[in-house]
Amino acid sequence: MATQPKKNTTKTSSKKKSTSSQKTVTKKKVSKKQKSKKNSSLKKNIFIIFGILLTFLLIMLGYFLGKNERKTLPKSVIHNAHYSTKALLDDLAQLKVKKPQKEEKKKLKKVVFKAKEKSEKPFLEERGKTQNVMTKHKEKLKQKKRKHIALAYRGKKPRLVIIIDDVHTKGQIEAIKNLGLKITPSIFPPYTLAEHSDLLAKQVSHYMIHLPMESGNKQFNRQTKTLMTTFSDEQMLDRVIEIRKLFPNAKYVNNHTGSVFTSNYKEMKKLYIALKLEGFVFVDSFTVATSKVNHIAHELGDVYVRRDIFIDNKHTIPYIHHQLQLAVAKAKKKGYAIAIGHPHKITMQALASAKQILKDVELVYIDDIYRRK
Repeated sequence: MATQPKKNTTKTSSKKKSTSSQKTVTKKKVSKKQKSKKNSSLKKNIFIIFGILLTFLLIMLGYFLGKNERKTLPKSVIHNAHYSTKALLDDLAQLKVKKPQKEEKKKLKKVVFKAKEKSEKPFLEERGKTQNVMTKHKEKLKQKKRKHIALAYRGKKPRLVIIIDDVHTKGQIEAIKNLGLKITPSIFPPYTLAEHSDLLAKQVSHYMIHLPMESGNKQFNRQTKTLMTTFSDEQMLDRVIEIRKLFPNAKYVNNHTGSVFTSNYKEMKKLYIALKLEGFVFVDSFTVATSKVNHIAHELGDVYVRRDIFIDNKHTIPYIHHQLQLAVAKAKKKGYAIAIGHPHKITMQALASAKQILKDVELVYIDDIYRRK
């Protein structure tokens, strides 16, 4: 009986040892779990703090960017509550192009000015020359005694001048010369259809210049270098100087069309003076009754000479002969008359067969009704 209690004590001691070991294991496991939980919570806290800082930085960055953009946005975007999509797109398109700063603008202006000055230099030099010439001409007009244009048409018979306008080919000059009559050709200055018409003047001893001038018909104004009322003084003077160079020996000029130009007192007076200073005498084709050439000529102390009859408005020989008879009657009445025709074949034929009509007048060149100086 005494041996039995000893066995029980050993069993209980072993049980106690096993339970104590189990407890230590569980304690270790619990401590590990607690450590892992602490680590994970620490990581979460770090991430949360980092996220808050990042969010704060993004908010601050957005604020500053928004502030700068607000300065560049048009006022309509900021203040207009009812802002349309189209207007927004337009303003955004404008924002894409950055306006240069003040310094950049100044630099840009300097570059543009230099480039402009360089490109315009030849033009400015030429214009300066023209202005100098214009000034000299004005001074010349003041200093110089005006040579007044006078007539010397009185003779045994009344005098008749027949002018043929629009001459621009060698064939037309030949047709006029073949008539054997004192006919004055009025030659066009060079233009697109007759680039060397000025050379025709060398083939005749008596001629005049048929100068294209602005009319009410735009089609006529298309001819090369037609004088327009919108021309500046320099442009007008340049054209007159050019005509003098082309026709160095010419003295008489009449207008081709020119109803608008001759009716403009101011512009016509400028042209008349410019022509006079270059040694030209202006004969009025009188294409319109409102021509101011009469007043201008008398103001400057000159006689006024104008066309009396157009002979070939209709292209028939009887009509042309009838107009020639009217021209002869006009010459008998005032001592001389000016008739104008054109280089049509029918006009040449009518003149060739008009000797009987012209027997009572002296047919003369335009030069012969003016006093010689």
